[in-house]
Amino acid sequence: MNFKKLTIAAAIVAMTSLSAVAPVFAQAAPAPAAEQAAPPADAAAPAPDAAAPAAPPAEGSAAATINEADASTPYGLKHMVENGDWISRTILITLIIMSAGTWYIFFTKFIEQQRLLNQAAQVEKKFWTSATLNEGVDKLPKNSIFRGIAEAGLKASTGGTTLVGLNDWIGMTLTRQLEDANARMQGGIAFLGSVGSVSPFVGLLGTVIGILNALIGIGVAGQMSIDKVAGPVGEALQMTAIGLFVAVPAVLLYNYLIRRNKVITEKLRAFAGDLQAYLISKSK
Repeated sequence: MNFKKLTIAAAIVAMTSLSAVAPVFAQAAPAPAAEQAAPPADAAAPAPDAAAPAAPPAEGSAAATINEADASTPYGLKHMVENGDWISRTILITLIIMSAGTWYIFFTKFIEQQRLLNQAAQVEKKFWTSATLNEGVDKLPKNSIFRGIAEAGLKASTGGTTLVGLNDWIGMTLTRQLEDANARMQGGIAFLGSVGSVSPFVGLLGTVIGILNALIGIGVAGQMSIDKVAGPVGEALQMTAIGLFVAVPAVLLYNYLIRRNKVITEKLRAFAGDLQAYLISKSK
């Protein structure tokens, strides 16, 4: 068994060595003919020295050609903006507006959510540690959403109707306050979900327009040529990439804000439930 393994390993090593050496022999094979046709060594000696200076100009000319090709490449975003039609420019502007709106709403909603979380921490430190409910309300900031809920609960506990009991009346009042707070927190977040759903298709529309322009260029030229296809196809690929770059952050930020809203909503519900229980027990 060991002998068979050694035989197989030796065969693999031999095949690998032959494949590595074969190109060397292939390149070295014409050498004898060249040597036979070459003049004597004394006469041929200056030839390498004379040919040596010609190599740098060849490399320089090749580098210059590559640089010129890079400068005039039809795949850049600048080329698309300068030479694109009004449809491609409109699509690009739409995607830019979507991206700017996404980040603006994210930062504004993030700051708002952070303020609500700070207000929730103040409720635990100031409101429930107060001697009376009125004193606790006065300790909360005037712009605090928790203060608005507490004031609505206090107002409901002093009134009521003959058709609805006090407990149900306080519960309905606090529920309305919670629904209003949730509506304010959800404002603007739907835009992120819309951008995440729509922007890939907007980029795909730009892709379709780019491919259509490429086909029109081929039809006008009457033959397949790179210069007629490169620009429109590059524009189409860029539109697809831009659409994805707009959509992916919008979806991620949408989920992030929704998760934070759920945390804040739970804190509001817990506060409203504790407040309702306190007001009912106090009235009894």
